[in-house]
Amino acid sequence: MIAFTGVTKQYGAQILFVDGSFQLNPGEKIGLVGPNGAGKTTVFRLITGEEAADDGVVDRPRRVTIGYFRQDVGDLKGRSALAETIAGAGEVAELGEELAQLEAQMEAAATDDGVDLERVVERYGEVQARYQELGGYELAARAQSILAGLGLSQEQIAGDVGRLSGGWKMRVALARILLARPDVLLLDEPTNYLDLESILWLEAFLRDYPGAVMMTCHDRDVMNRVVSKIVEIDGGALRSYSGNYDFYEQARALEAARREAEFASQQAMLAKELRFIERFRAQPAKASAVQSRIKKLDKIEKLEPPRRIVERSFEFRRAPRSGNDVIKVAGVRKAYGARVVHDGFDLMVRRGERWAVMGENGAGKSTLLKMIAGALEPDTGSVTIGAGVQLGYYAQHQMDQLEGDRSVLDELGAHAPQAGLGVLRNLAGAFGFSDDDAHKPISVLSGGEKARVVLAKLLYDAPNLLVLDEPTNHLDQVTKRAIVRALADYEGTIVFVSHDRAFLRALANRVLELSAAAPPRSYGGGYDEYVSSTGREAPGMRALS
Repeated sequence: MIAFTGVTKQYGAQILFVDGSFQLNPGEKIGLVGPNGAGKTTVFRLITGEEAADDGVVDRPRRVTIGYFRQDVGDLKGRSALAETIAGAGEVAELGEELAQLEAQMEAAATDDGVDLERVVERYGEVQARYQELGGYELAARAQSILAGLGLSQEQIAGDVGRLSGGWKMRVALARILLARPDVLLLDEPTNYLDLESILWLEAFLRDYPGAVMMTCHDRDVMNRVVSKIVEIDGGALRSYSGNYDFYEQARALEAARREAEFASQQAMLAKELRFIERFRAQPAKASAVQSRIKKLDKIEKLEPPRRIVERSFEFRRAPRSGNDVIKVAGVRKAYGARVVHDGFDLMVRRGERWAVMGENGAGKSTLLKMIAGALEPDTGSVTIGAGVQLGYYAQHQMDQLEGDRSVLDELGAHAPQAGLGVLRNLAGAFGFSDDDAHKPISVLSGGEKARVVLAKLLYDAPNLLVLDEPTNHLDQVTKRAIVRALADYEGTIVFVSHDRAFLRALANRVLELSAAAPPRSYGGGYDEYVSSTGREAPGMRALS
């Protein structure tokens, strides 16, 4: 369907890939992986024709339709979320608009002799037949279903899309692409703004999708369940692996071990030959043997040192010990207008516990975390933080509060004015901002890089209570692994919301399930025990069939 053949692409001195080839076949599901800046977005733009290859061929059949979901959704406003979604359905949406215009013309014909009723009726029949063939009469119902699957309430679906937050607009933009049912779906991090329930719905949708899918995604569970092939961009090369993300990691590790062994073997051989040459260079009797060895070395193709994934290492400073009772929530009620989120809610969190807070949209997860962090007051009841507790709060909005004209080092220095430059550089380096990257302005950072700056500030404070609202959004796999390792060794208490199942499995030892339709329920044990005891991966999960 779509084929890269010997494609080379570079920007100035930066070479993204050289002589890269892969094929996306009908119905195939591919995961596109690689470090930040490797060229994943460029691959998408080459497929859509927004950019051209410097060399090689990108073959796109003319009749193939392509839908591209990207992180920049533009300024959506002026119509309902439902109308905005339907408007993205391509030909069938245009036919629907034409039908409405033709119906208006037929009504006008009753009082306006200037309307050619016969021509309008004839055109109406043509348009209606095509509209019905494309499933136009089911379009609104399908749009409703997709929007609901992505977590929008009926009120949000019917309301002006312009009043939605950026994250909800992203869901509407994703719904537009899914409703259009193109032959090829290109999805750039589609799970970034979704909760777990919506991710599970999207997984099922993509697995059953008849067209081809190529996606980037930092959620390894989604990649494992959806894709059957991985295309990796790294070090200027494109490599394909048949299998899901776990298979790719295993295959990559075996390849890396093989390359390391081949490089080490060649280095040992070269060292042996050079020792021989140096030892006997001055002996006339060995001159021919020395020259033979020199010629042999000149002909050998020297292997490059294997590229290695550098695993980051974060280490929380040792936090002071808190009292045993860390958080006490007693009789809390919280409502937004007529919508009651919490009513008579009680919770006790003790030192060393790691609570994963789960629930469908609108169940009050972020509201609870805000009240614990002191960013929101309950209407009635109390939230009490225990003796000796030092609280650190991570929320998505904190990325928007970074000063855009500051560099990474300046932002960390403003947060920790007593810290020396060496401490700040080490802190920046631990979160992936080494050398020149530490001087990048905040304004040019990606979402993942901004998240790392916020997490670095939190780490420096060494709190003994962490309240984390979706801390892994936007983070790549390398950074996620480092965060999990750091938090696994963390001796404090954690209350967190996350849609990342690998993160949930690694950290939770308690689960709090919130629901808009049922009282809160708590479960002892981690995420896998929760799934085992409830038989589901998300509270209130809709049927995935």
